[in-house]
This record gives sequence, C-alpha cells and structure tokens, in this order.
Amino acid sequence: MPISPVALLGWFDTEERDLPWRRPGVSAWQILMSEIMLQQTPVSRVAPIWEEWIARWPVPSEMAASSQADVLRAWGKLGYPRRALRLHQCAGVLAAEHGDTVPQDVETLLSLPGIGAYTARAVACFAYGQRVPVVDTNVRRVVARAVHGAAEPGNPSTTRDLADVEALLPAGSARAARYSAALMELGALICTSKNPACLLCPLPECSWIEAGRPAYSGPAKKVQKFTGTDRQVRGKLMSVLRETDGPVDRARLDVVWLSDPGQRDRALDSLLVDGLIEQTAAGLFALAGDAGSPTGLG
Repeated sequence: MPISPVALLGWFDTEERDLPWRRPGVSAWQILMSEIMLQQTPVSRVAPIWEEWIARWPVPSEMAASSQADVLRAWGKLGYPRRALRLHQCAGVLAAEHGDTVPQDVETLLSLPGIGAYTARAVACFAYGQRVPVVDTNVRRVVARAVHGAAEPGNPSTTRDLADVEALLPAGSARAARYSAALMELGALICTSKNPACLLCPLPECSWIEAGRPAYSGPAKKVQKFTGTDRQVRGKLMSVLRETDGPVDRARLDVVWLSDPGQRDRALDSLLVDGLIEQTAAGLFALAGDAGSPTGLG
C-alpha cells in the first residue's frame, strides 16, 4: 500500500529534527559533506565535526588547497577515514572542473570521486529539491514494513529499492524532496530496527501491522563488532599519526597493539594499501600527504 504523503508530511512538519545541515543557507557542498560524514556514523557524532568543517572549508577549493593529512586529522574519530580521502579528492575535482560548485544532476554527481548511488541522489534531493528516490537503511525498513508487510527488508537491490521509493514519491519536486526527508526521519525516529514505536506512527495504514507484525524470517544478520577487530587496530594506528605533526618510527606504532603483532602488521599494511598512510624512504610512517614533513619524533 502507498505511504500517505498527507499523513507523513503532516507529522514531519511538527517532528522534524533541527539538524544543522537542514537549516537555511546551507550550500550543496556543505550538504555533500554531511552526507559523506553520516554514512555509518550517528548524527550526534557528526554534527560538531561538520560545524568545524563548514567553517574551515566553506567551498571545495578551500579543502582542495589543504593536504590529505590536514583532512584526515580534522576527520578525527568519525571512523572509516577513507571517506575523508575521497571527499578531499572530490573537492579537487569540484574546484578544478566544476567551478567550485556541486553539480545538480545525478549522473554528473555519480562521476565524482567517492560519490555513490545514495549520496548522488541525496545531494540532488536535499540540496537542489529534485524529485529523485533516496534510499538508505531507514527508508528500506519503512518501505519493507508499511508497503510489503515484512519486519525487515531483504538484501539490498539498487534497482528494486529505487523503484519502490520512486513509486511512492508525490508529484512536484519540492513536495517529493520533503517527502524523502520525512520518510528517512520516520525510519530514524519511529520505525526503528529494534522496538519500533508503532503507537506513535503517523501512517494510517501499515501492511506489517495489518499482518500482525510477523517476525523477520530471513537469513541471520551479521552483527558488526568493533572490539578486537582490525578496524579497532587501524583506528589506534591512525590516532598515533593524527596526533603527531609528521612521520614517526615503527616503535611508536607497535606499542598500540601488543597482544597480536600479526594483526597489528596486517592493519598497518591495509592502511598503506588504502592510501591513508605513507612510508618514507627512511622507513618512518605518516598520514597521507605528511611523509615530507619533519620527523616529529621528539
């Protein structure tokens, strides 16, 4: 069944969160930064870093003029720092090839470094008010329940998921763009993965409720853990390099993870392969773009 625009938008008018990237005057570049930061990272952690970034790098050329190391340091502990490198690359392309402006159309956005199907459509929708389907985890869950009567969505399918949401969008670009934001907000605040607040849901009809809220019967979901993983080790190694002004010797890195030297070596190698860190001719280690800096060993 369709998801009522009247009910959903009426709810959003009163319940919309005051997120900084939704405020008047925010540029498409600043919205693009928020979308990259928000991937796999909670709003509460992103907001203060985003505020710092828009003050420091209000336009792409400002970021492009900074080093990769500067951007990685500013990224801090948001996680998945490859996103920061891709954003730096994207800033360079925007500055050099697009007049310091973020393109409006999805196809051109998709051609930019690090911009995938979700981010391209999110920018087109939220920055430029276009009528394009925007599908994230929250939207997939709302559609699975309200439209298909399933407790959780199945495996992602870009073609199917985009078609599902496209069919729901109301006519008119501005209304459709706000509907997309409302759909995402409903999944984040009400139709949550665990303990959905169905009694507070504004939708007059929901296929999942009408079916008696059947339990999820698909394959077991993988639970992402962090403690003891290569991700944790990578984060510790990156912290050492972010907190210094230049290259460090191997001993400074080895001490962050003594329990499993093999895992530490694997994590260090992966950071080198990903281009997040560099090794100097003298065998020292530094953030990408920092290898030419003074040793910083003192």
